[in-house]
Amino acid sequence: MESATKKTIDEVAKLLDGATYYEDGKLSPLRYPVDAIHEVIVNAVLHRDYSLNDDIHVRVYDNRIEVQSPGKLPGYMTLENLYDERFSRNPNLVRMLHNLPKPLNHDIGEGLDTARTELRKAGLVAPTFEHRGSSFVVTLNHQRLASIEDVVLKYFTDNPSATVSNKQIRALSGEDDINKVKKALQQLRADGKIEPVDPNALAFNFRYREVK
Repeated sequence: MESATKKTIDEVAKLLDGATYYEDGKLSPLRYPVDAIHEVIVNAVLHRDYSLNDDIHVRVYDNRIEVQSPGKLPGYMTLENLYDERFSRNPNLVRMLHNLPKPLNHDIGEGLDTARTELRKAGLVAPTFEHRGSSFVVTLNHQRLASIEDVVLKYFTDNPSATVSNKQIRALSGEDDINKVKKALQQLRADGKIEPVDPNALAFNFRYREVK
């Protein structure tokens, strides 16, 4: 199982090597972080339903990768709580692989977190999940994350009279680095697009509004 999983990951990497896609009317390199692909495929192997007579399917398209594994989400897991809850359909298999000298897997529940983190580092959106028939499908889309500045401006477009804080923008953008968000807000302020509600407010109360 270990060698088959590694072979699959290597084969997907080969298929993607040198691939391109159209972006803004021109060809751009198609790059996915290998660690994200690794985590999603290993996750499929560990948590698939082995009572179903079907294979794990890895499909590589022009703008996405789909990993489809037999069986819907187990136990109390749902599409909404994947990052928050922990449950293993095959705990003995998970423990066995985790105890290898060079384990393929992270602890239960960490695989998808790692995939999401690696995609974000590469500037790509988080994976998406769906039930398709009796299978669970993870899709890695080759879609760039919106910049922090774009997230702020869209927020004000959707909420014209609102104010916003650094903390809110971190939640909306998925960017955990408080200083990166601060820098983006300062740039928007310098560009005259936003302004502080109260320039003398303490840091934890500092909020911005759109310049009309």
